Amino acid sequence: QVQLVESGGGLVQAGGSLRLSCAASGRTFSSGFMGWFRQAPRKEREFVASINWSGGGTLYRDSVKGRFTISRNGVKKMMDLQMNTLTPEDTALYCCAYRPPSRPMATMRDFTTYDYWGQGTQVTVSS
Repeated sequence: QVQLVESGGGLVQAGGSLRLSCAASGRTFSSGFMGWFRQAPRKEREFVASINWSGGGTLYRDSVKGRFTISRNGVKKMMDLQMNTLTPEDTALYCCAYRPPSRPMATMRDFTTYDYWGQGTQVTVSS
């Protein structure tokens, strides 16, 4: 089992920044992918970004490119999401997740391909 715990959410004004963190514990892993997803009220869960745990390659949804940066620290088993120039449309519950390396790369944005999830941290951006 892999346990994931998010932190760093909060209330921020539009144009501001937040840094989310995801701490992994339990069964250790040296490969696979970790990602951030978000879900706003009455909306479907959507992919935000992912990172290759061993190689560091990243993937972003178009609406956050240039504003969000995903990173990881393999030694500390931590993953971060630096979010800049936030807008009210970024308001959501943000969850981190892990998927093994065996899944097809084409399914990276599909939340059903992730096996382990954190409880989430709320991000609220006021206008």
